[in-house]
Amino acid sequence: MNIAIIGYGKMGHEIERVAKSKGINVVSVIDTNDSNAGHKEINGESMQDVDVCIDFTAPNAVLGNIEKASKYKKNIVVGTTGWYDQIGRVKNIVGKSRIGLVYAPNFSIGVNMFFKIIENAAKIVNKMEDYDIYGCELHHNKKIDSPSGTAKTIGNILIKNIRRKNKLVFDKVNRKIVPNELHFASVRAGSIPGTHIVGFDSSADTIELRHEARNREGFASGAIMAAKWINGKKGLHTIDDMIKDMLGVD
Repeated sequence: MNIAIIGYGKMGHEIERVAKSKGINVVSVIDTNDSNAGHKEINGESMQDVDVCIDFTAPNAVLGNIEKASKYKKNIVVGTTGWYDQIGRVKNIVGKSRIGLVYAPNFSIGVNMFFKIIENAAKIVNKMEDYDIYGCELHHNKKIDSPSGTAKTIGNILIKNIRRKNKLVFDKVNRKIVPNELHFASVRAGSIPGTHIVGFDSSADTIELRHEARNREGFASGAIMAAKWINGKKGLHTIDDMIKDMLGVD
């Protein structure tokens, strides 16, 4: 399989390293700002011999990248977050061009296992009304969006499965939080690859679930796995679709 890497930042470099270690050909690296990238833009030359594109860029660039890659009928893995309010537009692009696209707020397989653990824990806590719920996410100081796409996914899992919580609050709270709200805080500092914490707190004790990425390898490996999976497929897919297909479950 031949891939193109769109965005040659830290994730782009890690994807290149992991791809080469797995015997996958990186035939094109595209970045408008990095002089070490082989190409500045998505065009016929940079898309030549590409099977799947992997995009880790920025929210203000990803939609244009999807549109350009779709013109060349290239399937895409999108790890960029912060664009999900435009999901209808992307679905239309994918449908018209008859390509395949898989996206996720986090391609780490460990994080997606974490989602399932949180879902099962939330169903238990739903029956235990003495426990309040909170969340916190920490990322490096170069991350553009806040909260993270992963935090939003976790928050929605909690809201879906805990009836007494029906409103997510990601912003600073300068008041007493109300019982139906679930506060999910964000921290940006240093070089933290990504940490997500969910807590269940009562007057007697606290239970915390935590996922902490040691480095970017897990994200890159998941993105490569997604590229293999989406190759040859059509339509708009999430990482849930991929995992369910790979595990053979509904």
